[in-house]
Amino acid sequence: MKSWLLVSAAVLALGVGQAKADFTLHVLHINDFHSRVEAINKYDSTCDAETDAKGECFGGVARLSSKINELRDQLRAEGQNVVVLDAGDQYQGSLFYTTYKGKDTVEFMNAIGFDAMAVGNHEFDDGPAGLKVLTDGAKFPVVSGNLDLSQSPELKDAVGGALTLDVGGQKVGIVSALTMDTPDISSPGDKVIFQNDLDSLKADVQELTDQGVTKIVALTHEGYLRDQTIAAEVAGIDAIIGGHSHTLLGDMEGAAGPYPTMIKGPDGAEVPIATAYAYGKYLGHLVLTWDDAGKLTKVEGAPILLDASVTPDARIAARVTEMAAPIEELKQKRVAEIKAPIGGERENCRQRECEMGNVVTDAMLARVKSQGITIAIENGGGLRASIQEGLVTMGDVLNVLPFQNTLSTFDLKGADIVAALENGASQYEQGAGRFAQVAGLKYTVDTKAAAGQRISEVMVREGENWVAIDPAKVYGVASNNYMRAGGDGYKVFETNATDAYDFGPDLADVLAEYLAAQGPDFVPVLDGRITVK
Repeated sequence: MKSWLLVSAAVLALGVGQAKADFTLHVLHINDFHSRVEAINKYDSTCDAETDAKGECFGGVARLSSKINELRDQLRAEGQNVVVLDAGDQYQGSLFYTTYKGKDTVEFMNAIGFDAMAVGNHEFDDGPAGLKVLTDGAKFPVVSGNLDLSQSPELKDAVGGALTLDVGGQKVGIVSALTMDTPDISSPGDKVIFQNDLDSLKADVQELTDQGVTKIVALTHEGYLRDQTIAAEVAGIDAIIGGHSHTLLGDMEGAAGPYPTMIKGPDGAEVPIATAYAYGKYLGHLVLTWDDAGKLTKVEGAPILLDASVTPDARIAARVTEMAAPIEELKQKRVAEIKAPIGGERENCRQRECEMGNVVTDAMLARVKSQGITIAIENGGGLRASIQEGLVTMGDVLNVLPFQNTLSTFDLKGADIVAALENGASQYEQGAGRFAQVAGLKYTVDTKAAAGQRISEVMVREGENWVAIDPAKVYGVASNNYMRAGGDGYKVFETNATDAYDFGPDLADVLAEYLAAQGPDFVPVLDGRITVK
């Protein structure tokens, strides 16, 4: 069976019959690619040669290109209508972005032939000038309807709002919006003005409707939950292709909901929401059918797993190999100099306070302290190496933090922080990687007590003082996206955290910048933040 015919078990029919003038559109889409130019492993990190040889890699831009071209060529040969969309966050997440700062993104997206892309918050990580690399080079529209760029010298007239695509002789409208907390989580600067997303979308839908456009797709970078609000409150949107929350939809294990998720709109019509996880692991495939009056009558589709069964595009793969060569040079890049080694031995960091645990959590806390974050928690298993004294290279830092984990911030009650520490000590005897390294926090582990009853004397820093943690008080916490998603048993982070943001900078960059700021006399210390008895 052809892969594009693999749809979800429930085909969503929204009308009783199809007229002769029905229009069907195949939407191929990705979101939150995050610079995963090379194939990834099951942990969403760059796949090594050994894992690739076992057929256990996913995604990568060469595999993505191959599948998009295969489906698009096949569908067009059958007389079908196809568009290829990206819901934002191409930038940030691998050494390709660190090296090429978007030039690789432009090259590969143009080669694949995207029809439109929404701006993601990470497109602003290097300021408006970073986004301009993309808007200047892209051969397709880059859109975000709720941005007022009239005061931005770099981006004025560079990012579109509402647009129409001519597909099969029909006008398909595209509206877009970017999460309004981008100024807090990225670097758009004060010349980029964010307007209310709902108001902006309503205005853009009205603009297209006034032009006679009857088929309108929202391409958003807002997150799965916000997309549901948009579907429920903005009339005239026929479907939403979303990103930002890295949400997996479908009938596979771990999915947050069905693909697509149907939400009743303000006019009573059901609006499908589709998003395709992240990192290029899946290619979304949504099939929309409208009748002659512009009413959506049928919705079907499913995400396609880009695993080893998809042969990478040979031309793109060769270019990736060529561009990867300077990345090896980047690993030799000098980032700091330190006076003494930083110990990150496995047997220490998984059972007691360790130097690397202190340094990494201090770095995390320093990065987000201005946001009101006072506590940092990192799993000892996430620390994979020590760093020698003297010159520190980016390769050294990447040996410590190789997983491309990002900095997560969230709010959590004191009682839940204690529960998290209990989880960290629950497999102490096994030297499990969940053991909690901390900053802004002190605690005691009783290794002889039963699991779940090992943590006591939890103290938090308030100014220059240490005080007992308040179980009812809400604290700002920094961790990594793996733990925040429930990894290493930290389910309390996944279920009880509020105001969470999981897509901050790579921890390796956080550590490198912190070490650089300390100067050549830096010496790590053990200061008693974890007591083991």
